[in-house]
Amino acid sequence: MYSRAIKHASMCNQLIRSAEREEVLKILGRCYVTCCRQCSGPETGLRNTVRYKSYSPKGHQRLREHPVCIPIRGISSSPWHQVFAKDLFLGKFNKGRVMPFPKALDEDQSKLLGSLIDPVERYFLEKVDSSKIDEESKIPDEVMNGMKEMGLFGLQIPEEYGGLGLSNTSYARVVEAVCSDPAISTTLMAHQSIGLKGILIFGTNAQKEKYLPKLASGENIAAFALTEPSSGSDAASIQTRATLSQDGKHFLLNGSKIWISNGGWADVFTVFAQTEVVDDKGGKKDKITAFIVERAFGGLDSGKPEDKLGIRGSNTCEVYFDNTPVPVENVLGEVGGGFKVAMNILNSGRFGMAAGAAGGLRKLLSMAAEHATTRKQFGHTLSEFGLIKEKFARMSLAAYAIESMAYMTSAMIDLGEADCSLEAAMCKVYGSEGVWSGVNEALQIMGGMGYMKSYPFERMLRDTRILLIYEGTNEILRMYIALTGMQHAGKELKKMMKSMINPLKAPGVVSDLVSKRLKNAFGIAKTDVTGVDEALKDCADKLGRNIAAFSITSDKLLQKFGKEIVHEQMLLKRMADVAIHLYAMTAVLSRATDSKKNGIETADDEILLARRFCNEAFEKNVLLLDQIKKGSTANGDEEIKIIADKIFKAGRQIVEHPLSV
Repeated sequence: MYSRAIKHASMCNQLIRSAEREEVLKILGRCYVTCCRQCSGPETGLRNTVRYKSYSPKGHQRLREHPVCIPIRGISSSPWHQVFAKDLFLGKFNKGRVMPFPKALDEDQSKLLGSLIDPVERYFLEKVDSSKIDEESKIPDEVMNGMKEMGLFGLQIPEEYGGLGLSNTSYARVVEAVCSDPAISTTLMAHQSIGLKGILIFGTNAQKEKYLPKLASGENIAAFALTEPSSGSDAASIQTRATLSQDGKHFLLNGSKIWISNGGWADVFTVFAQTEVVDDKGGKKDKITAFIVERAFGGLDSGKPEDKLGIRGSNTCEVYFDNTPVPVENVLGEVGGGFKVAMNILNSGRFGMAAGAAGGLRKLLSMAAEHATTRKQFGHTLSEFGLIKEKFARMSLAAYAIESMAYMTSAMIDLGEADCSLEAAMCKVYGSEGVWSGVNEALQIMGGMGYMKSYPFERMLRDTRILLIYEGTNEILRMYIALTGMQHAGKELKKMMKSMINPLKAPGVVSDLVSKRLKNAFGIAKTDVTGVDEALKDCADKLGRNIAAFSITSDKLLQKFGKEIVHEQMLLKRMADVAIHLYAMTAVLSRATDSKKNGIETADDEILLARRFCNEAFEKNVLLLDQIKKGSTANGDEEIKIIADKIFKAGRQIVEHPLSV
C-alpha cells in the first residue's frame, strides 16, 4: 500500500541531463507543452516547472498518466522566480504564485495519500490511548512498532532509501492526522522534520546511503541537538566545541545540549558545535559546524527524561558529549557552515506544525459542538447563546485560515519555490496561536467538565502550549518575519534611491515611486488584487489597500530608523502581524475562489468564512498600521518600556499593596 512514492521535482533531477534541459527550454518557448497549474495560460506567463504525463530520456513523448514536474531554471519572466510574502513589503501582489490556489497533488497522488491517511487515522483511533500515554509519560512499544510498520518514520525519505518519498503537501496531511496525539507527533516530527532533515538536504550520497534506510524503517531514531543551557533562540552563541584530532581523521566533540526531543532514545543526532576555521587571510575564528553523530561512537550520554507540562509521552532530555569521536566524513555540509544548515532545517518544516494545528482545531470543533448542542442551561442549549456562537465561529475562522496558509505554503514548496521560509514562519506563528486560543475556548465552553482530567481538554491545553515555544519562539519568528521582509524591501529601496540621483537612467522606477507616494498622500494607494470570486471582490479590494499601506509604512520605517530598526521590536511585532494577516487573507481568498470555481459542496460556506476573516483582518491591519504611524511615544510603547524597566530595577511590582500590609 505504501510502496509507491509521491514524486515531484526531485524526480527529474535524476532523469534529465543538462543537454536535455536545453531541449525542454526550446519546447517551452515554442508551445508551452502541458504546464503545471496556472502556468499554461499566456495571461500568467511561464513558470519554472512543466508537467509531462511522462518523460522519456530519448524524447518528450507523453507515455502515461503519471505526472513528473521538471524544474527549469533561468526563466526570469516566470512568476515562480518571484517571492510572495517578501514582496508584500514592496506593495506587490504576485498573483501567479497564489491564484488559483496552488495544488501539488494530481488525482493519482491524492488517491495514494488517501490510502495512507485512512489507516493512519484508524490506527490512532483504535490503538492509541492518549490519556494513558500522558499519565505514564511513555509511548508503548507496540504503538511505536505499529507506526514503524506503516512507514511513518520515513515519510519524506526517498523510496530508494526505503522511505515513502512524500511531498511536503502529503507530509503535512499525515502530520495533521498524527497530531491527534501531540506526544507521538512530537516524536515523529523531531525524528524527520528536524532530526534527519539535515541529511536529506545537505547529506552526501554516502551519508544518505549509510543512515537513511535505518532511519526510514524506524530501526534508528533521529534527534536534532542545537539548544544549550546558555543559548536558546540565540543559536550562534552555542558553546559545544568540536576539535580536529591530530591525525585529522576525527573531530572530538565536547559539551552538552538541553531539551532535546528523542534525546534519550535516539541513535543518530544532528549536532551543532563551534569549530576553528581558517579564513582566506590565514586568520582563525570560530564558526558553527553540523555533524552526524551516532550514539555508538561513544562518549555520548543522555540525562533523565524531563518532567514536562505537556507532550509528556515524548522523550526530552539533556545530551552530553565527552570527547565523542566523530569521523570527518560525518560533517554535514561544510565545516563552518552549520548555522546555514540549522536555519534551513528549521525553516523547511514549520508549515507542518500549522497543518497539525488546523487538524487540532477541526477535532476541537467536533468535540465541543457535541457538548454545546446537548447541554442545556436556563432552558436553552449552549449553542443558542450568542457568546458561545462567537467562540465556535472564531475557532472555525482560525481553522480555515490556518489550513489555507499551511497547504498554500506546502504546495509552493512542492511546485518549485526554493525559499518559503517567511511563509512557513507565518504559518507556525498563526497556527500555534490559533490552536492555543481554540483549546482555551473549547475548555471554557465545557465549563467545569473541561477542567477535569476525565475529559481530554485539560490535556490538550497542556499539550498545545509548547507550539508557541519550540522550533522558534513566536517572538523570535515575528522579528524574523518583519526584519527579513524589510531587508528585502530595503534592498529595493536602495535601488530606487540610486535611480533618483540619475532619473534618466531609470525613469520607470522613479515614476513608480512618485506615483506610489502621491497615491498614499491622497489616501488612494492600492495594490491590485484580482482573480477572486465575484462575492469576494470587495475583500480583495481591502487586501489591496492593506498591502499598499503596509508597503508605505515599511518604507517610512526604513527611512526613519535604517539599521537601527532592529531595536524597535514593538513596531516590528506590529509589522509582522500585518504581514501574517496579509498572507492569511490571500490564502483564504484564493482557496474560497478555487472551491467556488470547482463546485465544491461547501464552497458557499468557504465564501462566508473568507469574507468574515478578511473583513476582520482588514480592520486589525488598519489599527496596527495606524499605531506604527503614530510612533512609539504617541502609541504608548515608550510608557510600556518605562514600566518594564522599573519592574526590572525593583525586581517586583512597582506599586505598593492597596492595604499597605
